[in-house]
Amino acid sequence: MRFTDAERARLARAGKALGRKLLSQYATIATPATILRWHRQIVAAKWTFQRMRTGRPKVMEEIEGLIVTMARANPGWGYDRVQGALANLGHRVAASTVAAVLARNGIPPAPRRRTTWAQFVKAHKATLAAADFFTVEVWSWCGLRTIYVLFAIRLATRRVETLGVTPNPDSAFMAQIARNVTSETSPVFDGVSHLLIDRGAKYTEHFREILQGSGIGIVHTPPKCPQANGVAERFVGTARREVLDRLVFFGIGSLNRALREFVDFHYRHERNHQGLGNRIIEPKPGVGAIGGEATRRERLGGLPKYYYRAVA
Repeated sequence: MRFTDAERARLARAGKALGRKLLSQYATIATPATILRWHRQIVAAKWTFQRMRTGRPKVMEEIEGLIVTMARANPGWGYDRVQGALANLGHRVAASTVAAVLARNGIPPAPRRRTTWAQFVKAHKATLAAADFFTVEVWSWCGLRTIYVLFAIRLATRRVETLGVTPNPDSAFMAQIARNVTSETSPVFDGVSHLLIDRGAKYTEHFREILQGSGIGIVHTPPKCPQANGVAERFVGTARREVLDRLVFFGIGSLNRALREFVDFHYRHERNHQGLGNRIIEPKPGVGAIGGEATRRERLGGLPKYYYRAVA
C-alpha cells in the first residue's frame, strides 16, 4: 500500500500524539518506527527553506576584484583612495566596504602594505641594469675547465653586454671590470642609476666601491631568490638552449667567438624578444621592408637563424 505525502503527514501527526506504546498496539498499516520516522522528516523539512538574510547585499564579484587589484598594485592607497578610483569607474562603494573586502582577502591597510619586489623592479626598470655570472665547460690542454662569464643586461631594453670571461673571477678581475664599465668611453651603463646583483662573494667590496663612486648604486636581490633577477636568468636560459648547450668549446677563444656572434649580433640585431612585444632590440636598417626576396641568415653553423627580406 503506497501513501501520498499528505497521508503520511496525517498518520505522522496522529502517531506522534498516540506515542510509541499505543502505536505498537493499534498500528497495522505501518510499523510504529516508520510512522515516527515520517514525523521526524516533517520536522526536519520545516527548517530547510531558504531564509531572507538581513543586512547589506554582498559586493559584486567584479567590484571586489577591482578593489583587490587596486590595493595590490598601489601599496600606498588607503580606503578613501581606492573608493575614489572606483568612483571614476562608475562604482559607488563605501570606504567601510573597501576595508571589509581587503580584510577578507588578507590585505593589510596602506601603512602596513609593502611594495613588492616586482613592483620595485617595474618602477625602476628604465634606469636599472642587472649583472650575473654563468659557467661554461671548455676543453683545454689540461682537460675540462670551468669558465665564468660575467654579463650585464638593461631591464628596459634587454640589451646585453658581455663584461668578462675568465677561469678565475678573483678580486683583481672584478675590479678591472668595474673600471672598464665606468670609464668615460664605455657605453655599457649609460643612463643606469642602479645595478641589480646577487649576494655572491664574487662581487667584491672593491667592485662595489668603484661602481658606487661613479654614481651607480648597488641593489642586492633577496637571499636564495634567483627569480628576483628573472630578466638575467631568462637570458642565461636562452643562451644555453640556443647556443651554449649545443656546442663544444676548445679554448676560451672559441667561447669568446661564440658569445660575440650570439650576443653582439644575433641577440641584439636579429632575435625577436617576447619581453619587448616580439620586437628586435636594435633592428638593422631596412628590416621589415616590403619587397625583395625572403632570405635566411645563419650564425654558428646554423644554430641561430634570422629571416628577413633583402632590400630590393
